[in-house]
Amino acid sequence: MTRVLRIGIALAVLLLGAAAAAAFWSGVRSLDVPLKLTAPTRFKVPPGASFAHVATELATQGIVAQPRAWILYARLKGLAPVVKAGEYEIQPGATPRELLTKMVNGQVLLHSLTIVDGWRVQELLDALRRNPDIVSTLPRDTAWSVQSANIMTKLGSPGTDAEGQFLPETYRFIGGTTDIELLRQAHTALVRELDTAWADRDPDLPLHNAYELLIMASIVQKESGLPQELAKIAGLYLHRVKVGMRLQADPSVIYGLGQQYDGDIHTVDLRTDGPYNTYTRAGLPPTPIALAGAAVIRATARPEKTDAIYFVASTKGDGSHVFSATLEQHNAAVAAYVAHQRKAAQESAR
Repeated sequence: MTRVLRIGIALAVLLLGAAAAAAFWSGVRSLDVPLKLTAPTRFKVPPGASFAHVATELATQGIVAQPRAWILYARLKGLAPVVKAGEYEIQPGATPRELLTKMVNGQVLLHSLTIVDGWRVQELLDALRRNPDIVSTLPRDTAWSVQSANIMTKLGSPGTDAEGQFLPETYRFIGGTTDIELLRQAHTALVRELDTAWADRDPDLPLHNAYELLIMASIVQKESGLPQELAKIAGLYLHRVKVGMRLQADPSVIYGLGQQYDGDIHTVDLRTDGPYNTYTRAGLPPTPIALAGAAVIRATARPEKTDAIYFVASTKGDGSHVFSATLEQHNAAVAAYVAHQRKAAQESAR
């Protein structure tokens, strides 16, 4: 081999080495170069997918510029096998190194569902079905009694009516969570809140068990949305129980009417007997009539002491009420409210 040839080979080796080194350091630097994103982007890592597949898919979408360097780095660090499946939200400015850490730690995207105070369970089920991130498993278009029994059996409480059994609050979950799993979370939260409130209840509470507390709380929930009134309304209804007066709760009557309710309570509705008609029947209705929030449950367990047994909407227009201890006072408050409403109607018609 001539000297010139040897020099040529050596030079070629040096050039190849330099190119490899350059490629290596370019790959290393790419790990800390922000990904090509202008807006938050969601990406799903399928269960069982290899990291090479994940990197290739991200490269195909134009997010990761040098997938081979990313794969090599993940393998050298022993991180490739421990990437967690799930849905991730990738923010602009994130680097491949940061994204890998996020996937290894399983920092998947969390969705949210807010259960609203005062909803009926049917409204909750509708919200679950509308949410694209929740997997529906519960049958549709079945009678309420069948739906209720099916739900509570799945939750381990057969024989319990589903109404009122879920705590209103905002729940966070990963995409693909089933409806029954979210219901399980909300039911567990309700049981915990109810048990705590019952254990800390007023010793003079005229209720026999935690379920009766939940029923009463659901009525209070539907009567007022003002936090400062909850304990007083609870006290008023519980005072009615103590003196042997029927609850005469309009929300309970409305619940019993179901789809027959047209937006107004008519005299015939109050006189037609039924399990939820608290004008014709003494005591509590057979089940809750709505989903009661934690604040309402606590207020009902520790109600305000009051001698009031009547209340009507005030003329303030802020959702507050006027409370009365006698029928005479109540009639005067009702007359004032009716006069105020009539005057307002006249003024708006001008």
